[in-house]
Amino acid sequence: MRNHDPFERRSGRGERGPRVFAPGDLKLLLLSMLADQPGHGYDLIRQIETLFDGNYSPSPGVIYPTLNFLEEAELIVGQAHGSKRLYVITEAGRASLAEQAVALDGVRMRIEVSKRALRGHDRPPEIHEAVGNLRHALHMHSGHWTQEEILRVRDLLNDTAKAIAFGPATPVQENDQ
Repeated sequence: MRNHDPFERRSGRGERGPRVFAPGDLKLLLLSMLADQPGHGYDLIRQIETLFDGNYSPSPGVIYPTLNFLEEAELIVGQAHGSKRLYVITEAGRASLAEQAVALDGVRMRIEVSKRALRGHDRPPEIHEAVGNLRHALHMHSGHWTQEEILRVRDLLNDTAKAIAFGPATPVQENDQ
């Protein structure tokens, strides 16, 4: 019988780590940011990262579908701006933001709480950069994973996570792989 491995990936809710935003929070936050000034998706990602003092960065896979939702709801308009899209809030978006001022205050309060929680897990810049490099490497993969690659990368990541959490003295046993 194998012991429970806290770094083993299990299916179901919570696979991607702690949730930073409650449902609807990101929509309101993006709308409020675009009320301040138009922006590209990448700019918005960086602004949110700055809000969280670099301890959290939303993925493009979260930001762009949210921007598409806001655009379909006619709360923002995306305009071609070179090879990117520049998002601008509409009058309907401003009205919606005004109607949800109390909810937006709640979003800002939850961000402050999340920042304090994340601050407890500050990483040195070298570690932050290495994590970014790992994310980049995973995003740059062709997406056509063979079963062998999946197992190899899974084992590398799980072994690294164990070594970080439990220290380098934790030997990797042959039968764990």
